[in-house]
Amino acid sequence: MTSSVFPAVHPLQSYGWDDAWADAFAPYDAEGLLAGRVVRVDRGQCDVVTADGVLRADTAFVTPHDPLRVVCTGDWVAVEPAGNPRYVRTYLPRRTAFVRSTSSKRSEGQILAANVDYAVIAVSLAVELELGRVERFLALAWESGAQPVVVLTKADLVPDPVTLGHLVQDVETTAPGVAVLPVSAGTGEGLDVLAAVLSGGTTVLLGQSGAGKSTLANALIGEDVMHVQAARVADGKGRHTTTTRNLLALPGGGVLIDTPGLRGVGLWDAESGVGQVFAEIEELAADCRFHDCAHIAEPGCAVLTALESGALSERRLDSYRKLLRENQRIVAKTDARLRAEIRRDWKRKGAEGKAAMEAKRGR
Repeated sequence: MTSSVFPAVHPLQSYGWDDAWADAFAPYDAEGLLAGRVVRVDRGQCDVVTADGVLRADTAFVTPHDPLRVVCTGDWVAVEPAGNPRYVRTYLPRRTAFVRSTSSKRSEGQILAANVDYAVIAVSLAVELELGRVERFLALAWESGAQPVVVLTKADLVPDPVTLGHLVQDVETTAPGVAVLPVSAGTGEGLDVLAAVLSGGTTVLLGQSGAGKSTLANALIGEDVMHVQAARVADGKGRHTTTTRNLLALPGGGVLIDTPGLRGVGLWDAESGVGQVFAEIEELAADCRFHDCAHIAEPGCAVLTALESGALSERRLDSYRKLLRENQRIVAKTDARLRAEIRRDWKRKGAEGKAAMEAKRGR
């Protein structure tokens, strides 16, 4: 008799299954339900990869009124072993969730992907860098609980290494604590480094239409699984070649969730994410004389001192203020008490700022 010293590999291991997920699924396993990971969702139906293969299932059983609790790509779910239609009974508690606000006047959140370890923000070098948009994506990524990675796509369009180095440095300054990788899907530049970074978990691929996400996904997977359209020459923007969120296994390990291009990237209760993006401003603010300093005209403001000395750029401070205000508005729409507190705070700080400016002018 022979025996193996190696434990059996779980059929879903390549999709991220581990002992912690097995423990969480144990009660549903006892009920005879199947474990699986959602690889695609569309119109109330989803494709779920299980030990028995990919199954089509209905999500109506777990479709609450809260849009943040619907089944989404990346979820680990419990699926009925048989039935027509077959239903998803529930999803396991999420480790992370990438959420943005919708354009709805009800200010609802929209969940884009669940149980993500890395958030790759694709930024095209075919057009001028929009650092403010990069900061916005980074705030959502940090808030989700995933580790952001900025990928500068179409790096072959910047052949001068000095110019490319300056662009990378500009983004690194905008993204403290984040890897910034220039990559070309056409030439293969940087793909091996990126694949190695992503091999240890689940990655969501984010960016505007035309950023080269689908081309990058195809290069990482090693085959043309995502449809690609050329970006417009005039502005580098593309059409939505990806219309659903798809979870795909990478040949070198890990899984990738490709997403449609995002024209609007609204914050959704992302205060801590904004703080991480602008870590240098948060550190400066800790040295302000007043703990609730608005960094406008207060005496003893360390942020304004850094601005005057040139240690902090005006663009960074303006972007920080903008994202904080936007986040406060989103939160306030769902919290009447906080909304009243913000109004009172604005009035108080406005009066204090006006008084400080008048005192500075010697009135």
